Amino acid sequence: MMSTPQLTILHVSPHADDETLSCGGVLLAHLAAGDRVHWLVVTAFAEKSGPLFPSDAPNHDPVSAVAAAYGFTGVHRLEIADARLDTIPRVDLVDAIGTVVRDIAPEVVYLPHPSDVHSDHRIVCEAAIPCTKWFRFPSVRRVLAYETLSESNAALDPSHAAFRPTVYRDITPHLERKIEILRLYGDAEIGEHPFPRSETAVRALAALRGSESGFAAAEAFMLLRDRG
Repeated sequence: MMSTPQLTILHVSPHADDETLSCGGVLLAHLAAGDRVHWLVVTAFAEKSGPLFPSDAPNHDPVSAVAAAYGFTGVHRLEIADARLDTIPRVDLVDAIGTVVRDIAPEVVYLPHPSDVHSDHRIVCEAAIPCTKWFRFPSVRRVLAYETLSESNAALDPSHAAFRPTVYRDITPHLERKIEILRLYGDAEIGEHPFPRSETAVRALAALRGSESGFAAAEAFMLLRDRG
């Protein structure tokens, strides 16, 4: 019986916590399958950020603890100041993301939804999409947009495309671990229900997506590209 080849996965997170809120269960499933999972965090977690792309930015946040809890293959931090992405020349952001994609050569890339209400999410998605072009980044076979609580479902502009799932993944065995990792962010990012980024909301969304796809708990995605 032939074994399934290991995949190299890249999750592109505008902010630390987007990885767990969006598809922490799927990332855990990839790791359990032996896939190599890389995490790219675009903005700095701390309120005070260093230079645009420092090589040794100080670490005063839970990113290292979260990365260790998952057991990621690699963590890549651009350390751009939160809410300053619109001040960065787009070519610089594309080049920075492209360098990571070229270095790790992922087959599967997870991106924020292009119509999220948070401008950082939209900017990151727009900058990352050129880094999935097959003729420049031939490793990339599959690109999926994830949904993020408080962002993907909050856009009011009717010109923005709604998040409409086309791919579902069973996360039933991984939901509790996802919640445990989410707790590492503490009260700074995770609030009490009915705050949209709460444990209750995370469980409710997993149950809803599960009910749509025949699982006890699931995470949902929009397929942006699939090269087989």
